[in-house]
Amino acid sequence: MKETRLKAAFAWLHRLKDWVEGLARKPGAGWALFALAFTESSFFPIPPDVLLIALAIAVPARAFSYALVCSIGSVLGGMFGYLIGLEFYEVLGRQIIDFYGLQEQYLAVQKLYESNAFSAIAVAGFTPIPYKVFTIAAGAFQVSFETLVIASGLSRPARFFLVAGLFYFYGPAIKPWIDKYFEVLTVVFVVLLIGGFVLVKYLL
Repeated sequence: MKETRLKAAFAWLHRLKDWVEGLARKPGAGWALFALAFTESSFFPIPPDVLLIALAIAVPARAFSYALVCSIGSVLGGMFGYLIGLEFYEVLGRQIIDFYGLQEQYLAVQKLYESNAFSAIAVAGFTPIPYKVFTIAAGAFQVSFETLVIASGLSRPARFFLVAGLFYFYGPAIKPWIDKYFEVLTVVFVVLLIGGFVLVKYLL
């Protein structure tokens, strides 16, 4: 029974992968990536790397263009997260933090900001750590808006252009390998995603 469910889940993922590869050749791909990057920086749990990687694999020649779209959306989304923390923390920001069960870690971020807000935001922007916690906290704890923008403007593009570069230069060669080991790579990515939340939850 479990094996049947697992096969069904991977079959669904393969259909999703095929849909994304088809989407990559349509005008709406960039907007979908922008929306995912924007929302992930402020409240949505799924990182934009998921779609960025899929699009870069499908059309490696446009990988850097997708990275730029992803970077702009993510930085703007971080600004929105800052606004949530600054003006709407009690009505919205708190609910987002509670949803992810990161109340204690949210307070620990305050100590990081008191030590070095720029470094804290930059590290969170480049790693799998849930970035939304840091953008909302930046607003709530009144970190300089310029600090948030500059740290985000450096770390987020560095992350996304690194991903894009890998697939721009090696995408066509490794695509058959990715197709072959798609299930394993999916599991690894999910583990990394969960690991980001674990880092925030247990290391802060």
